[in-house]
Amino acid sequence: MSILIRINGEMTLAEMRQAIWEALNEFEEEFAVKRTRNAALFINPTNEHGENVTVRNAFGGVVSRVNKKGPYRPAADDYKL
Repeated sequence: MSILIRINGEMTLAEMRQAIWEALNEFEEEFAVKRTRNAALFINPTNEHGENVTVRNAFGGVVSRVNKKGPYRPAADDYKL
């Protein structure tokens, strides 16, 4: 089962980060959800005028996907320190 979190309106990435944090916090506190497996976040990049922009990497290629493995796991966890 998946649960959709929708955050509407134009905002800065800092404001988006705060809205996501608040939504996840609500899942923990109100609904007792403590763990999840995988997540997808779709963003619609805009400029300060609300116009769509194309995101490009350092080589000029269009960026349409970013894959992350999850949080960094400290080596101390392997040694139970």
